[in-house]
Amino acid sequence: MSTSPSTPDPTMDAISAAVLRGRDGHTGSARRDLLSLWERIGSGGDAFHRCTLAHYLADLYDDPAESLVWDVRALDAADALTDERAREHHESLRVAGFYPSLHLNLADDFRRLGSFRAATEHLDRAQDHLSALPDDPYGDTIRTAVHEVRQATADRDTAPRVSAPGTAR
Repeated sequence: MSTSPSTPDPTMDAISAAVLRGRDGHTGSARRDLLSLWERIGSGGDAFHRCTLAHYLADLYDDPAESLVWDVRALDAADALTDERAREHHESLRVAGFYPSLHLNLADDFRRLGSFRAATEHLDRAQDHLSALPDDPYGDTIRTAVHEVRQATADRDTAPRVSAPGTAR
């Protein structure tokens, strides 16, 4: 997500601050802050906030089952999100560009849980959406990760990926 919103958004500012704390190793406090924000937003709240928060919160769990819960919530929120709402945060955002990463994360969760058929289904869906990604380092990262998870799925490997975001990878 962009750091230069088109419209001021205190909720996104709070999400971004928690994500940065998590990346700096303060996983517990980042998780608590995001969970508190989730309670405030609610399961029927703003789809952009729910999608972003759930997407990043999933990365703060080592347990793939816990991560899966949040990745499903992120995908559900994306399905309720419009390009217009995403562009309120940043003019370059399109919902289609969210799906490769969302399906990749679900595939990786399912793979780590040993549900290889479900992992393959989400890898196929991620693959179907790769054309929505930009030709830049972010797009390259997602395309590479789809390849890595596909290989790990084919190998029936349930180990965490070294390149995956998260707390113990």
